This record gives sequence, C-alpha cells and structure tokens, in this order.
Amino acid sequence: YRDLHTFELQAPTRLIEWARGSRVCVAGYGQSDGNEILQLIPPPTLLTKETQGLCPERDFKVECGGFSERPVYSLKYVPDTSLLVTSGPPDSSLQVWQVSAEDSDVIKSVSPIATENDTGQSWAKIATISARAPWVLHGSRLDRVQITEVESRKNVYTGAPGGSEELSGLAFLDCSTLLLCCATGQLCLADVRQPQRLLEALPVPSAPCSERWCLGTRHGAQGLEPSSQPVARLSSRGLLTLTDLRKTSEFLALAKARVPSPGSGAEFLCVSWAPALEGCLAVSGFDGTVHVYDTQSWDSSGREAEPIFVHKGHAFGGAGGSGDPPLVTAHTWHLQKPRTLLSAASDGSLHVWDWVQPCGKC
Repeated sequence: YRDLHTFELQAPTRLIEWARGSRVCVAGYGQSDGNEILQLIPPPTLLTKETQGLCPERDFKVECGGFSERPVYSLKYVPDTSLLVTSGPPDSSLQVWQVSAEDSDVIKSVSPIATENDTGQSWAKIATISARAPWVLHGSRLDRVQITEVESRKNVYTGAPGGSEELSGLAFLDCSTLLLCCATGQLCLADVRQPQRLLEALPVPSAPCSERWCLGTRHGAQGLEPSSQPVARLSSRGLLTLTDLRKTSEFLALAKARVPSPGSGAEFLCVSWAPALEGCLAVSGFDGTVHVYDTQSWDSSGREAEPIFVHKGHAFGGAGGSGDPPLVTAHTWHLQKPRTLLSAASDGSLHVWDWVQPCGKC
C-alpha cells in the first residue's frame, strides 16, 4: 500500500457516494428502524490533489447525519444541489434528503417520490444527473423506468411498456440516453426524446438462468462521446464482459475474475471503472476483498484474468454482526486520485486505500 485509512461505522454499510465538496456519504442497510445516513469529511490527504506525505489527521469526521426508517439499498447525490436520493425495501418509492447548512448537523428527510403501483415491487435502482435540471432515473423493472425532476417532483419520462425483467442497474450515458441492465445481464438502450421506443437490446453471454449480473459504466474524458466508453458487466460467477455500444453485435472483451465460488446471493456485486486510469476496473461483492484489473490486454477468450492489486483489509478485520467473515458491500474510486479507492464492508468498516504503482501497470 501507498496509503491506507480505516474508519469504523456503527452498523453494516452498503453504500459509498461522493457528494459536493469531496464529501463522502454512507448509509446503513439493516432491517430495523434507524438506519444511519452520514456525510463524512475525508482525511486531509484525500482532499488534496497531490500526496502530502505524513499527516496528523488520518480519520474521517462525521459532518452531519440522519436516520432512515427503512433500509437504504441505493443512495445517490443529486449534482449541483444539497439533496440526496435513496431507495430500499419494502417498495420502489424514493426518499429525498436535504443535507443541512453549515449551522446544522442534521440530514433531514423531505417529501418522498412515490411511484405508481409500487406495491409488491422490489426496491428501485437509481441514477442522477443535472444536465438540464436535477433529475433522478429510477425503476425496479424494465417496464417501470421513470425520470423525475427531483425538486418539482415532475415526471419527465416514462419508459415504453415492455418486458417485466428485474433491473440490476441503470445509468445516464448523457442527458438524453439511458442504459438499463437487467438482472439476467441483458442491456437495453433508451432515449428520453423517444419515450415509447426501447432502442436496442444487447447480447449477453450464455450463462445459467440463476446467474445474476450488474453494470459498470465509465464517464469519458472531455470531448469523448459516452457511447465510445466501454460498458462492463459482472456476473455472480465472476464472468466479466466489456461492450462497445457503437458495435453491439460482439463483445469487446471477455474474462473471468479471480473470485471464490459464488454464494447463494449476489446483492452486493459491484464493478466500476477507474475515472483517472485508462482501462482499469475494480470488482467486489464476493468476499472481503476488492480486486483491481487492467483490461487493456483482455481478449474474447474468457480466460481467468490476473488482478494487478487485491485489497484484503476487510477480510482480516474480524467477523461481521452475524458471525460470518466480513463481505465487501460497496466500493468506489476517488474522483481525482488515480489509484485511490474507498470500500465498505458488512462489519461496518470503511477503508480508503492507495496501492503502489507496479512497473508497467496501471
């Protein structure tokens, strides 16, 4: 490691989200009332663009917080606002939160965003953007995708009726183009300007029906079209696919992540592209580790890939609340520091880590 910071939270944490001012938001996912939502100030070394060496302050600090009456399974900061949007069981409605001003340390709940016929539906996957106005893209199934203007609660988009497949993720490619990922691995493109048309369904590798998938999109460099950035998919068996949305008839690359045998669930699967490293992605959700891969040498063979770094800190942190070994529940990349990641685990541990650059690697 080049650097490692740890912070212990009071309860298992499922989410990590960057907010304004380089703050970090985390939330709990327990089934009982009183799940915390916290906004943390990172250690000073993470607030500078260059590594500053030794620093006396190495801990996160709680800046403000609140409590959710329901488990928080998804959390997104709404760009250019002081709002957070969360979702979680028992339905597909959204909760909106106001991060208080400097004179208060409370994150307050404001009126929720209800969805039609959400009774019996699974919790909503969400994505946010502020290109035209503060929007939230949300839905639990392919035929129930909507865009809501967060501040006015106005519905600005409803997807075309179609399949009722469960969604595992969704994303804005730009202010007009949406990417939807089903739990079965199928990708679908949609256009806000053509709400009654599902543009295209993309192929998925041959896989058992029980296999579940998640999605990872990459924000392109300035001047690059979003469609030119590869889309990553990760399955519950560790299969990784890279797809170029400009040429969807074949896979850009296919590989197998070095992960243990999958368990019965895949609720914490996570794959994410590094925003400041070309071709690098991270994978977690199988055990107490986070694996980082360099995809630039991958082909379509599907053979096992060698990680360039494995973070094992959570695995050695002790047992979670259930007595089981800790499981990494979420990870995210630092927005400016190329090799710095944040990861959270089921035992309430929050880690920030930066690995030494291997020669000739990312």
